[in-house]
Amino acid sequence: MKGVFSAPGDYIYFKSQVPLHKIPIGSKQWRYYDFGPKVVPPLICLPGIAGTADVHYKQIMSLSMKGYRVISVDIPRVWNHQEWIQAFEKFLDAIDVHHVHLYGTSLGGFLAQLFAQHRPRRVRSVVLSNTYLETSTFKAAMPWAPIVSWTPAFLLKRYVLTGIRDGPHEPFIADSVDFVVSQVETLSKDDLASRLTLTVDAASVGPLMLSDSLITIMDTSDYCAIPQQLKDQVSERYPGARRAYLKSGGDFPFLSRPDEVNLHLQLHLRRVGVEARPDLVQGLPKDGGGESSREQDDESKDADDTTKDEKMDTGGPSTESGPPLLPESTDSHDLDNQLLSNAKEFGAIGKFQTPIASLAFREKYIISNTFIHLMCENLVLNLLPLYLVQCTLTGNLGASCR
Repeated sequence: MKGVFSAPGDYIYFKSQVPLHKIPIGSKQWRYYDFGPKVVPPLICLPGIAGTADVHYKQIMSLSMKGYRVISVDIPRVWNHQEWIQAFEKFLDAIDVHHVHLYGTSLGGFLAQLFAQHRPRRVRSVVLSNTYLETSTFKAAMPWAPIVSWTPAFLLKRYVLTGIRDGPHEPFIADSVDFVVSQVETLSKDDLASRLTLTVDAASVGPLMLSDSLITIMDTSDYCAIPQQLKDQVSERYPGARRAYLKSGGDFPFLSRPDEVNLHLQLHLRRVGVEARPDLVQGLPKDGGGESSREQDDESKDADDTTKDEKMDTGGPSTESGPPLLPESTDSHDLDNQLLSNAKEFGAIGKFQTPIASLAFREKYIISNTFIHLMCENLVLNLLPLYLVQCTLTGNLGASCR
């Protein structure tokens, strides 16, 4: 983390308990968390353009303790939607998952719909949050898209961050913005360029074979980077879908309103027939013996090669449910109170960031839309002649030079 941002206490605890997996599949590097009973069909969380696998840590913490399996992934470095569909299918094959339930926000929601359209046999249900059906609006707002891969990383980050509404925010929304901004700082130039390319690449969601009864639309009613007319199009496309509107929550309700989001996700999974297995969570060994002992031995062997916060998986998917995220005396029905208690404990030792510091952190990276657009237009004017010369020399005029 950079700047004055301080990681939330519950996130620090999450990182100490849940391993991060990194596996190469073909030319793509997949970074993901996979936690919960492996016999349960997973809920796969797909983040937006500014998100990473880490932004859904509150969903992993809550739902896994209730007996659900949650997988949160980074969007890999893909440059068109067909490449995304093929890469995601290969990822599911690699982790031995055949049928999935998808939860997508913003760009993640759009990609979830595309995958459900083209691979209908693999998708059992979908939860869509603050998302859209087509990309023409974003393409029109980004005329410099053909040279996005040549754009400096700092400019790409600032362009992405201008889509996030700047303060003042109430504390929980301010904290969610700070967390996402910190995650944007971890993304490389190519990561950002590929995601922006997916956002403006001409595509639209066609009819889904999935019944509307297996779709939940969960939007925030206060404000969002996705225009309201685009969200209305989603509601009109799926008239029979279940509605789960949140009164507030901003762009990242999964962080700012985790209790409400987790409740709606749990209700959705129950409604579509996913049976939780809390018995597998509560029945974990308590004495450090058996499988837990073997896991500890494996971790101790890898201690020299991995950090405590981040473990790299090079041997494929895990078959264990993992250690409990909360003390074993905690009742699963009181999870929300326990998370709040944990947050207070970490806050007592200075792990939570105050709104004043969070504003200072955001001001370091978020500048006005007008200034950003001027910089982008200037970049286009300067680089477009070079772009045309390059395409002419290589014989690719009219194609994308990446």
